[in-house]
Amino acid sequence: MKDAFGIPQSLLVLGGTSEIALATVRRLVVRRTRTVWLAGRPSPGLESAATELRTLGAEVRTVAFDALDPESHEAVLGKVFAEGDIDMVLLAFGILGDQAHDERDPVAAVRVVQTNYTGAVSAGLVSARALQAQGHGSLVVLSSVAGERARRADFIYGSSKAGLDVFTQGLGDALHGTGVHVMVVRPGFVRSRMTAGLEEAPLATTPEAVATAIELGLRRRSETVWVPGALRVVMTALRHVPRAVFRRLPL
Repeated sequence: MKDAFGIPQSLLVLGGTSEIALATVRRLVVRRTRTVWLAGRPSPGLESAATELRTLGAEVRTVAFDALDPESHEAVLGKVFAEGDIDMVLLAFGILGDQAHDERDPVAAVRVVQTNYTGAVSAGLVSARALQAQGHGSLVVLSSVAGERARRADFIYGSSKAGLDVFTQGLGDALHGTGVHVMVVRPGFVRSRMTAGLEEAPLATTPEAVATAIELGLRRRSETVWVPGALRVVMTALRHVPRAVFRRLPL
């Protein structure tokens, strides 16, 4: 069960090598979290992450999970929940893709969408049902400000995050009153392996800053978290910019 401040004792990470996810886990383990499941494709990176978290005092287990294999999600995640209650599920997997390449390769574009949206819908629904069955818990989903409005530079990735964001909001409404807390996290440009080599956007942030915002959101039982918070105002304004003007902005 979570403590009085909303910090989970047990945590399942879907996307166990995500830099944002691992920054969040490290922060929560220092606070209270003791049992961690890292779900992802088997790799040295996944095992290395588990080893690091064990040095912080957490009991860590890894589980093979593939976002692109939704038919396996119920069985894989069911085994995790069968081991005991999970106080928080952090859905953190996703790929950025290569916009210029993916426009010329529809199969690659579909892979981005299937990973970021289709796989997340499947894993999110399975996790939500399990949390509801146990009567408590939080589902935290990493979305992106890229889903707020289509941009020429990343509309394939952005469209997948837009779908994920709307899905998560609707799921939160569906679970309202059940004891399950659903939180959407909307970071801006995050300095990480995924964005290495890309031109940095204004209001860029770090995995550690996103982790701090997630912890605060858990304590407040927030439904939506912007990172940094100023992006909420910026995106509110950009949503109302006429399209003819918006497409000329250096975004």
